[in-house]
Formats: sequence, C-alpha cells, structure tokens
Amino acid sequence: MDSKQQEPHNPRRDFIKKSAIGIAAFTIVPRFVLGKGYLAPSDKLTKGVIGVGGMGRGHLVYENTPVVAICDVDKKHLEQAAGMVGNGVKTFGDYRELIQLPEVDIVHIATPPHWHGIIAVDAAKAGKDIWCEKPMTHTLGEGKRVVEAVQQHGRMFRLNTWFRFKEVFYGMGVPSKPIKKLVDSGMLGWPLKVTVGKGTGFDWKFYWVGKENLEPQVVPAELDYDMWLGPAPYKPYNAHRVHQTFRGYWDYDGGGLSDMGQHYMDPVQYFLGKDDTSPVSVEVDAPQQHTDAVGTWRRITYTYADGCQIVLDGEGKDNVPYIEGPKGKLYPGFKSDIPDMERKLAAFPEPAPQITTFTESVLTRKKFALNEENGFRSCTLVNMGLIALRLGRSLKFEPVKLEFIDDEAANRLINPTMRAPFSI
Repeated sequence: MDSKQQEPHNPRRDFIKKSAIGIAAFTIVPRFVLGKGYLAPSDKLTKGVIGVGGMGRGHLVYENTPVVAICDVDKKHLEQAAGMVGNGVKTFGDYRELIQLPEVDIVHIATPPHWHGIIAVDAAKAGKDIWCEKPMTHTLGEGKRVVEAVQQHGRMFRLNTWFRFKEVFYGMGVPSKPIKKLVDSGMLGWPLKVTVGKGTGFDWKFYWVGKENLEPQVVPAELDYDMWLGPAPYKPYNAHRVHQTFRGYWDYDGGGLSDMGQHYMDPVQYFLGKDDTSPVSVEVDAPQQHTDAVGTWRRITYTYADGCQIVLDGEGKDNVPYIEGPKGKLYPGFKSDIPDMERKLAAFPEPAPQITTFTESVLTRKKFALNEENGFRSCTLVNMGLIALRLGRSLKFEPVKLEFIDDEAANRLINPTMRAPFSI
C-alpha cells in the first residue's frame, strides 16, 4: 500500500484506538483527583506514621512503602524521625492533619494504646488503610467501634503482630502453622488447655509496672503533654508516665499483659479456632491493684463455652505442657508425648492460606491474615483480663453481646469516659 494512501474508515479500530488513549491517560491521573482510595498503577503505596518514638521509628521501612508524612507530639521525636526519612517528609504535631493528606495511602499507628482506637476510626473515615500496633485498642468498646468504622468505610486493616502466620513462635521452636495443624488433626483431643508463661517460653515482662504517688514535674518544652494525654484523664506530668514507661499506667496501657498479650494469645486463638468468639469467663489470681499504677499477677484463666482454656502463668512454673488435651500433650520445642507425632501429622491437610503481606491486602482489597475482626477478638482477651485484674475478681462474659454478666463496674470499663473534647 502506498504510504500516502489513506486506510478505509474502520469504526471498530477507531474505537479501540480511542479506548487505548483513554486508558493510558487514566493511569496517570493523581489519586486525589479520582477520590480517596484510588491508586494509579504507576504509583507506589505510601504511608504516614503517627507516633515516631522508638516503635514508630522502627517501622519507617517496610514492604516498599515510602513514608511521606510523620506525626508526633514530641518535637524531638519528630526531628529525629524526619532526619531518618529525609526527602522533604511532611511533619505534623496533630494526627488530624496527616490523615487528610491525599498522598497518604496507609496510616501506621504507633502511638501509646490509649490513642489507637480514636486514630484508627478517624483514619478509616478519611479513607485510609490502617496498620496498627498492638494492642489493637485500649478498651473493648473502642475495639468494637474500630471494627464498625473499618467495615463501614471499606478499609483494609492490619494489626502488627505476626506470630499467627510467620516466624518461630517463641519457646515452641516452630511457627504457629504446625501447631494449628496438630490441633486440627484431633490427636490431642478436645477440649484443650494452653498455658502461656515463662515455663513454656513466654515472658510476661513484669518490669512494665507503674510507680505510685508520682510527684508533679515541669513539662518539657518539646512535648505537647495535653495532646499526649488526649482522651486519658488529666494527671500532672511526670516523666515516668510518658514515652518508654507509659505501659505501667492503666490510663494508657496495661503492663506486660497489654504489651505482650496479643503477641502471645492471638496465635492461641487462631489454632484453637476461636477467631469469631470470646471466652465466657475470666478468673484472676493477683495482688490488689493500685488505681493508677499497674501491678503484677500470678495467674489469669480464660474459659470458653466448650471447655477450652487459656491459662496465663505469671509465676513461671516449669515442666508444664504448652497444650494439654485428653489424648496428648505438646511441650515447648514442639515435643509431644504422642508416639511418632510428626510422621502422623504429615498425613493431615495444611491450614488454609492467608494474605500475609499488607500491601497485597491493600491492592486486592482482601482481608489481611490478622485484621480488624480476628484482631478485635484477640484484643478482647487482653481487655477482659485487664478489667478482671483491675477489679480484682473473676468475671462472666457474654461473647455475642460483648458484655459482662451481672457486673456493672466491669461493663463501665468497656466504654470508660473520655476526656473532653475527645470521643470515638
């Protein structure tokens, strides 16, 4: 054909050309033009980190998600993190400004726990996907509200404890997956009792205790203490209340149980198949707790409706099985009294696959392995224990209504009053 000769008109070909041009143009439209939640194929997922103390600075790099904004109420933390990130990262003292940035896809919440619930709900409303440090929330009521907000606004949520799906599970010497497979096989029988303590490889970190009768101190110039307190009751500043030692005070955290509880108990919930329920009772054996400062405890026992138990051992008893059932026992190091256990186990099916990379969850809009629903249930284990510990008595619980039975004081701690003007 002569190069100057025109091709005959072909409506179908013209349509394809125009469509291709339109698609090419569409892929480079910025996300803020197309609305919250849109990610152009040419883009990388980005994140904003709220709370850049030790934990927040430790999570500035993951899954190839560049940090474009950071927030902290301590200017020294903010300056240090900004120096680590570089590249003109945006800095804020108020998280409410960060979550409105159109260029932020994922909000990473690394504040003390008493802020987790409020920030997660506000981030969901702002159209952000959420990566949250453990414990998921400081109270049971806040956890319910996070679940509602995440689902109402169609967001993806990841709780940052990973032992249900990767890495060696503390003293067990193996990941959770083979433990789940063993439980599902029925070789141990049913119901099961799981003991979590130093004797089975789990340290409850009882150094996270508070100090009583703290003396008021001058607030450092770099710290916005009122914003640090946020929804917590106002109490005069003392350095032991904030930053590395806040875990020792009920208003902000709950000692070793709150710090390590989801790390230790979320995998137990997973391999017991309890992701959609909660125990019907919690029993405590502990010294009387101070009203402000968290103390230690000897034993906390959770019992499910089917008789399964999770026993938290604060005394570190040795030579106890990690899991005990009517047909067999499993000890630390994945050792059992069942003859030829591992060979027998090979004949059983593997546990169902899970999404274990959060960026995959965000891009596919499919739930992460540890999401707002099962994360809420394992956080409820923590918060049930904390409420029983604070009150110094055993409690009955209704896992569908998510409330304590015939105990008004316990139910008040599900949704404690927040300091104005903060609410969830």
